[in-house]
Amino acid sequence: MEPNIYRKKLINALLYFAKNTKFANMTKISKLLYFLDFGHFKQTGYPSIGFEYFAFEKGPVPKSFWLEVKDGKVPEDLRNEIALITKKDELNPGRKEIEFRAKTTPDLSVFTPREKKLLKELVFIYRDAKAWEISEASHLENQPWDITFHKKGKNAHIDYLLAIENSLGITKEEAKESLKEHFEMVYNFTLDPSK
Repeated sequence: MEPNIYRKKLINALLYFAKNTKFANMTKISKLLYFLDFGHFKQTGYPSIGFEYFAFEKGPVPKSFWLEVKDGKVPEDLRNEIALITKKDELNPGRKEIEFRAKTTPDLSVFTPREKKLLKELVFIYRDAKAWEISEASHLENQPWDITFHKKGKNAHIDYLLAIENSLGITKEEAKESLKEHFEMVYNFTLDPSK
């Protein structure tokens, strides 16, 4: 079965990040996907891949994808694309971390020009960073993860609308309507990026 457009974007974002950054473990990949989705949403009112993110202790996590790979098992549709290598977590030696390795070249044609620009910017900024070094950016005060973690608690759902700043050209009302349309389409046409 042909993957839907959001799954294709996920696969190719994973390939792009794994090929073009060092230390591409699950924690770093989660943060990069979050920056891609929330950055795109902030500009357009639509997330790029469209995951729902949760405020885990180490940062924002696309929980449905995390559940797919947390045990180091590669989902069937990713087997020819990505290898998952289980390693000890540098910050917590009793815990394991999953590293992503690209087996093929990403197909950037699935992304819009804006999404390609965001991908390139993220790689430029975080190419050599370890996951814990990115935490400063994903945990900034009064940003979506911080607001959610401190007001709703650990593992709470992060609302995309927390990323909207009215000075950027899209209003909170426009973003709310776009987001509603996006998730209705994902639900009605079974376009979940985790499937």
